[in-house]
Amino acid sequence: MFGSKSGENGANPTRDTQISNRILPGTTIEGNVRSGGDFRIDGVVIGSLNVGGKVVIGEKGKVEGDIVCSHASISGTVQGDVVVQEVLSLSASARIQGNVRTQRLVVESGAVFNGSCTMGSVKAPDSAEKHERAKTA
Repeated sequence: MFGSKSGENGANPTRDTQISNRILPGTTIEGNVRSGGDFRIDGVVIGSLNVGGKVVIGEKGKVEGDIVCSHASISGTVQGDVVVQEVLSLSASARIQGNVRTQRLVVESGAVFNGSCTMGSVKAPDSAEKHERAKTA
């Protein structure tokens, strides 16, 4: 109606596939987060992130837990392991305390990374699979 190109249920299919989530400065989330879309963190997450899209952590953003995603751009702080299927970019203000697995890594001068890094083809582990491996180790 009115020239809209919406789907049968009124939703715009192009817009629905570009949905992103954001945690604003001053917000703290405690618990594990799962999302099929992109995620930007300018606040604090205490728990793991399992994101089907891209994770962006702003300069003031902080994650205390593991991250699994397809792409990541980190300017803030991560205390935990990071698994990125494609490209992980660390800006000069990035601080990572944990291990990294990624296909490609881009690091600006000034970034701090304390942990091991494994590069190559990455299949993101399902959180249940990771939990099961941790129990048997």
